[in-house]
Amino acid sequence: MLYRLLKIPAKFAFWIYCRKIKVNNSALFNNPGPLLIASNHPNSFLDAIILATLFKQPVHSLARGDAFTNKINSRLLTSLLMLPVYRITEGAENLEHNYMTFEKCKQIFKQKGLVLIFSEGRCVNEWHLRRLKKGTARLAISAWNEGIPLKVLPVGINYNSFSVFGKNIQLNFGNPITSEYFDANNTHGKSISDFNIILEQQLKDLVIEADKQDQITIREKFYAPQSLFKRTILFFPSILGWLFHFAFFLPLKNFAWKRAAHNDHYDSVMIGLLFILYPFYLLLISFLCFILFRHLYWILVFPILPFFAWSHVQLKDQF
Repeated sequence: MLYRLLKIPAKFAFWIYCRKIKVNNSALFNNPGPLLIASNHPNSFLDAIILATLFKQPVHSLARGDAFTNKINSRLLTSLLMLPVYRITEGAENLEHNYMTFEKCKQIFKQKGLVLIFSEGRCVNEWHLRRLKKGTARLAISAWNEGIPLKVLPVGINYNSFSVFGKNIQLNFGNPITSEYFDANNTHGKSISDFNIILEQQLKDLVIEADKQDQITIREKFYAPQSLFKRTILFFPSILGWLFHFAFFLPLKNFAWKRAAHNDHYDSVMIGLLFILYPFYLLLISFLCFILFRHLYWILVFPILPFFAWSHVQLKDQF
């Protein structure tokens, strides 16, 4: 229930947070299950939020197991359709819980559902595909062995920046991988190796490669030009967007940077804070308008201020 309630405002929020989302095959957002979405992992839980927001069906996401150790967090994450996956660094005693998670995934597949897995394992802010872990292959092969007609959909998530607000995002989808790619007589180890080779070959074409210092390549890949007409129309709304929001935005930015810049979670923490607190900021401004003007002008705060914010995101520096 919580997942469905948050999906609608999340779609609206991304209209402000993202300058441009470029998708090479948007028809896949309507793809029915059973489907395993196999993605790279450059930007913490923001990766999962983007895909969960855009896919028509609910998306169950596999997340790091240590986030589920607290009972309150566990209930919250479970209500958001997240399932725990444990790594050896989070305690060998927890690895057996992965079997339970995989069984839940297969039950989701049997109900024609969607599951998102990050095939690299952990998150790193970089324009680079890292070595794939075996979890994606094991889950897919286990489902195929039970006769589930699962498709594995490779996707590369690419961002213009991991610290600048207002994202240019490229979502590149590959070709679905099915059991027909593999020889049923292969050993389990050979099947896992073959699967990772096929998945890696696709993801290499979907993930943009660039050195962090190579700003020329990053600009060439991600720059979204704005027409003169758009820049003219949005010029004054953009200025008002900055004036109305800098006192709200800058303290949150400083807080998120101090707390999360060191662990590659800054972007996700920042957008999470904005998603939670921005409605309260709008309520505060509308209340002040009501006190000052004693008129229905306060209602206009809710459409106008987000439009100003969107205008500023459209015209601000992209890198």
